Amino acid sequence: MTHDIETAILTTDFRNAPYWWDAAPLAESAGGGLAPSYDAVIVGSGYTGLRAALTLARAGRSVAVFDKERPGYGASRRNAGFLGRTLKKSYVDLKAAKGAAYASAIYRDLSMAYESTLAFIDEEGIDCHAVRCGRLIAVTSAAHYAGLERELAGMKADLGLPYAMVPRALMREEMATDLYDGGAVIPDLGSLHPGLYHRGLMTSALAAGVAIFGNCEVTAVEQTVQGERFRVTTIAGQTRARDVVVATNGYTPKSLPWHARRVIPFVGYMAATEPLPPALLEKQLPHRRTVIDSNLDIDFFRPAPDSPRLLFGGATANGLKDPAAIATLLHGRLARALPDLADVKLSHVWTGQCAGTFDMMPHIGCHDGIWYGMGYNFAGVPMGSYFGLRIAQKILGLPVEASAFEAATFPTLPFYRGNPWFLPIAMRYFAWKDARLARSA
Repeated sequence: MTHDIETAILTTDFRNAPYWWDAAPLAESAGGGLAPSYDAVIVGSGYTGLRAALTLARAGRSVAVFDKERPGYGASRRNAGFLGRTLKKSYVDLKAAKGAAYASAIYRDLSMAYESTLAFIDEEGIDCHAVRCGRLIAVTSAAHYAGLERELAGMKADLGLPYAMVPRALMREEMATDLYDGGAVIPDLGSLHPGLYHRGLMTSALAAGVAIFGNCEVTAVEQTVQGERFRVTTIAGQTRARDVVVATNGYTPKSLPWHARRVIPFVGYMAATEPLPPALLEKQLPHRRTVIDSNLDIDFFRPAPDSPRLLFGGATANGLKDPAAIATLLHGRLARALPDLADVKLSHVWTGQCAGTFDMMPHIGCHDGIWYGMGYNFAGVPMGSYFGLRIAQKILGLPVEASAFEAATFPTLPFYRGNPWFLPIAMRYFAWKDARLARSA
C-alpha cells in the first residue's frame, strides 16, 4: 500500500489494535507464587475460562487460570460483541436431518446461553453496554431472502421466536444501503462491549480468589499414575489439579493435541471508523441494530456503544496479515455497503482468532478427565459464557441437565493436527455456494 492510500483511509492516530482496548486496556495479572496444587486449573482466560473459574471459586474451590498472553488478549476482547442464539446450521435443516426434538433442544440451549449471559451481567453489575438492540440480517440475493423467510417462519412456528421480514423497498428504513435484497429483523437479540464485559468478569473472578497467571503458557497436561490428579506444566513451573478445563477455542495449542485436532482456528478481521457526525451515523443504522449479511462468509456492522463510530468486519480467513492491506480490504467493503461512508477514515484495524468445528457446532464435554468448551462458530460471547458455567456446575456435581451440545462425538479428520491448510479452499467453496444459491432465484 502506498503512503497516499494510507493517508486517505487511516487516521493520523491509527492503531493496529482492537477498538475495545481503548476502554478496557489489557493489564498484567499475576496470580502470585505458583501453589503446589489447586482444586481446578483452567487453561485460557476468556469468557469460558473465567466464568468457570468464578463459579468454582464461589463454591469454595481453589482455582488457577493460565494464559499464554495477558488475560483478555484473545477473542474475548477482540470479538464484535454480538449477542444472539443462532448457529451456522439452519434450524429447518437440522430438524429435517435429526428430528424436531433434537433441533428444539439445540435452540433451547442457545436461548439459555443468551438469556443467562444477560442475567449474569445484570446480577454482577457489569457495566458493558449490554442491550437488546435487535439484529438485522441483510440478504444478498432474492434466493437468500426466500430461504431466510422459510428458516425464520419455521423457528417461530416451533419455538415462538419473533422476526419481521424487511422487503427490499423498505431496507433504507433499517440501513442506508441499496446493496441488499431485503432482510429480516430479529427484534430481541442484543450486543455489548466485549472488552468491558471481559474486564468485569475478570474483576469478579479475582475478587472471588481466583489466581490468574498471564504470560504463563501451559506446555503439558498429564494424568498422574494414581489417576486422581493432573500434573500441569507451565513456563513458571509445575502444579497439580484435581480438575482441568481447556478453554482455549481459537488459540488451542498443539500441546493439547486431542483438542487441537477438533477445532479449526481462523482469523477474523474488524475495523472502527473515526468518530462520525451523529446524524451521519444515525442515518446508516437508524435503529442502532447489529447487522450481519446472509452469506456463509459474513460481513457485519454495528454502532460502537460508547462513541459515534461504526464498527464492522468481514473477509474471514482471507490470509492477510499486513494492517494496511487489511484496512484497504475492509474499507472497500464498508464503502460498498454504506456508500455515505466511502470517504470516512479508519481509526482501528485488528484481527482475532476464532474457531470452527468440522460439524459446525459448538462442543462441551469431558475427554480423559479433562473438561472443555470450544468451537463456537461465531457464537462465542453467549455460548462461551454459558459453557463455562455448565462446566463448573458439572465439576461441582450439581444436578444440571445435560446440554444438547454434549455430543457423543467431537469430530475431526484423519491426519488433521490443528493446521487448517484447507481454509482458503473452504472459503472459496462458501463463496461459490452463496453465488450458486443467488443464481437459483
